[in-house]
Amino acid sequence: MKTLVVCSGGLDSVSLAQKVAAEHSLAGLLSFDYGQRHRKELDFAALCAERLNTRHQIVDIRAIGHSLSGSALTDDLEVPDGHYAEDTMKVTVVPNRNAIMLAVAFGVAAAQNADAVATAVHGGDHFIYPDCRPAFIDAFQVMQNQALDGYARIRLYAPYVNISKAEIVADGARHNTPFAQTWSCYKGGERHCGRCGTCVERREAFHLSGHADPTDYADPDFWLDAIRTRSAPVAARSGTNLDR
Repeated sequence: MKTLVVCSGGLDSVSLAQKVAAEHSLAGLLSFDYGQRHRKELDFAALCAERLNTRHQIVDIRAIGHSLSGSALTDDLEVPDGHYAEDTMKVTVVPNRNAIMLAVAFGVAAAQNADAVATAVHGGDHFIYPDCRPAFIDAFQVMQNQALDGYARIRLYAPYVNISKAEIVADGARHNTPFAQTWSCYKGGERHCGRCGTCVERREAFHLSGHADPTDYADPDFWLDAIRTRSAPVAARSGTNLDR
């Protein structure tokens, strides 16, 4: 299956690229510059393409990104600290981002005679990102079947859509993903901050998977407080003792 991978340069999409390269035929990597504050992630997508010896295309949609206002990823808003599943993380939603990117990716895949477009959306995204949920993936496939009817038959490949970030780390490790050469932090500093939702989720995923985390965090222990803070209300309702 000749597959074009939508790759941001993050842990999930780089792991997916490694998986596709090992299990299918990698048609190339497609990245998007939408004016994200953590644009440095694109450098890590380029590293991935170089390592896998495949084509890498960056599509400039900054003009579109500037119109999708109200997100901490594209506007002058503070990226919140805390667990990825907290309601405060909704400020990181870029409206319709995946729908826009995948529509472009399907067009590119059709032009390049690819069989599939791969996206690394996963179960941990479901809390706050509606265009990362299974229902969206299914509906998008139906829409693209109509959009390309008689021209191309392209599959939307989303192998992580129902699994956790920890399971992605395990899958990435199986396919020799160099995790140190991936970027997650939404704040886009010199180092992973260790405090934003994506950093907390990343650190937790390595812990749960049992794999060593090679990431250099500015605050490597904050994730423990974030996990405890999120778990405390649940424990209070259920009578669970968090110290056991």
